[in-house]
Amino acid sequence: MLEDKDRIFTNIYGRHDMSLKGAMSRGHWDGTGEIIAKGRDWIINEMKASGLRGRGGAGFPTGLKWSFMPKESDGRPHYLVVNADESEPGTCKDREILRHDPHTLVEGCVIAAFAMGAHTAYIYVRGEFMREREALQRAIDECYDAGLLGKNNKCGWDMDVFVHHGAGAYICGEETALLESLEGKKGQPRLKPPFPANMGLYGCPTTVNNVESIAVAPTILRRGAGWFASFGRENNKGTKLFCVSGHVNAPATFEEAMSVPFKELIDKHCGGIRGGWDNLLAVIPGGSSVPVVPAQQIIDAPMDFDGLRDLKSGLGTAAVIVMDKSTDIVKAIWRLSAFYKHESCGQCTPCREGTGWMMRVMDRMVKGNAQKREIDMLFDVTKQIEGHTICALGDAAAWPIQGLIRHFRPEIEARIDAYTRNAVQSRNVALEAAE
Repeated sequence: MLEDKDRIFTNIYGRHDMSLKGAMSRGHWDGTGEIIAKGRDWIINEMKASGLRGRGGAGFPTGLKWSFMPKESDGRPHYLVVNADESEPGTCKDREILRHDPHTLVEGCVIAAFAMGAHTAYIYVRGEFMREREALQRAIDECYDAGLLGKNNKCGWDMDVFVHHGAGAYICGEETALLESLEGKKGQPRLKPPFPANMGLYGCPTTVNNVESIAVAPTILRRGAGWFASFGRENNKGTKLFCVSGHVNAPATFEEAMSVPFKELIDKHCGGIRGGWDNLLAVIPGGSSVPVVPAQQIIDAPMDFDGLRDLKSGLGTAAVIVMDKSTDIVKAIWRLSAFYKHESCGQCTPCREGTGWMMRVMDRMVKGNAQKREIDMLFDVTKQIEGHTICALGDAAAWPIQGLIRHFRPEIEARIDAYTRNAVQSRNVALEAAE
């Protein structure tokens, strides 16, 4: 279990002073210049040794991603872009960093930008995050006033940080669609290669990182890679912000060590399952785009990338959506289908046509107005969409339905049987009335 002394985010609930002075009193901006003085290679090697994997969902090693940036400039500027477009249903961690602990992110931007040779960072904030953007801008303004940002600053690396406000499109959470939007174009994913590290924002070398990935970097470098790597299982190191919603007694966002068993996580931080553990039906463990996991499989599962992958799901953003036995599981997955259909940018045919088709079939499955052979047909179509689109939105739309069919097929079949029985009874009553 994570002790308070090991928490990176010390003001996640906004209980303390969130100003620059308050952040400094909690240890932020302490020796930032000394970290930068150790050089780019030291920072990247330390980040690699820490085992930090991207906290935005994909789980790609952060230090390795930073190392992809060109070592020498070819005349083009380098850019750091921070993805604060937190639009995944169920996810509510980055907004707490922006709202209550923004200096962790701003300091992280300076160090990360130095490590990749960038003098400019853009933070792309989700359209609905009004107060969060204001809090972040206040923190940045404080840093300029205190000489921590700008030219010839106290940190020893010329640095500018700009906040860009999105317009509320889910697709802009995908890194290349975010870059398109940042350039003032329609938010649609780009084909890769070329990858952003070679041809990103304005055609220049760019790294796109999640808010949490950047915000934890200063503390890791201050306390050492070994300290961070002491938490969690092999290949799943460090601490992580979890956000638990749904049918728990106390929904919460909190920091915990990776690889903690699901039951321990819920009992310690969320007061257990509503109605007791026997009332648990299923869990979506990593935001709405990962497959649902039934209660009996998730209870003792370690909450990390590999543990949940073994259950054919994923840690994603660690947005844990808990559903008890009062949940209409088929309708819940239909609702996600409707979301992805609405948010598809329409660039790729499998996603543009497939998300609408899946939603309409799921709509009939909710009522039971379907045939059992359509269940396999629906599963087959999800497989035709998965992996056949430019970005992962097609996968995100397909996986919840795959999880539903994999684990809750009897529920769908029972609904179809009930609908058929009712239809037969209604027809018989009508015939009797006609006679």
